[in-house]
Amino acid sequence: MDKEMFRFEKLDVWKKSIELSDRLFDISDRTDMKHCYRFSEQLRAAAMSITNNIAEGSASTSDKDFAQFLNISRRSVFECVNILILFERKKYITLDELDSLKLELYSISKMLTNLRKSLLTPKP
Repeated sequence: MDKEMFRFEKLDVWKKSIELSDRLFDISDRTDMKHCYRFSEQLRAAAMSITNNIAEGSASTSDKDFAQFLNISRRSVFECVNILILFERKKYITLDELDSLKLELYSISKMLTNLRKSLLTPKP
C-alpha cells in the first residue's frame, strides 16, 4: 500500500501546515494553563481549519471547488495570525515566537495562493 494514499498528503502546503499545527497546538496548550480556554480553542480550530480545508478540498471533483477550499484555508491562516498577535500582546507568547510563526504562516499563505492560482489557470 502506498504510504501517501490521499492526494492532500502529497501537497507540500499540507505537509508544512500540519507541522505548523503541532506548534500552534503546543501554544494553545500553554494558554489553556493560563485559563484562556476560548482563545486556546479558537487557535486550535483555526489551525485545524488550515489543514482540514486543504484535505477536504483535495477530494473535490473540480479544480474550482478545490480552489474555494484553499481560499477558506488561507483565511484561517489570517485568523491564526490575529490570535497570535493577541497572545503576544497579552504576553502568552514572546515577540520572537510571534515573528517566527508569522513567517511560517505567511509562507503557507503564499503557497495556498499559488496552488489556488494554478488550479484556476486555464489548461492549454
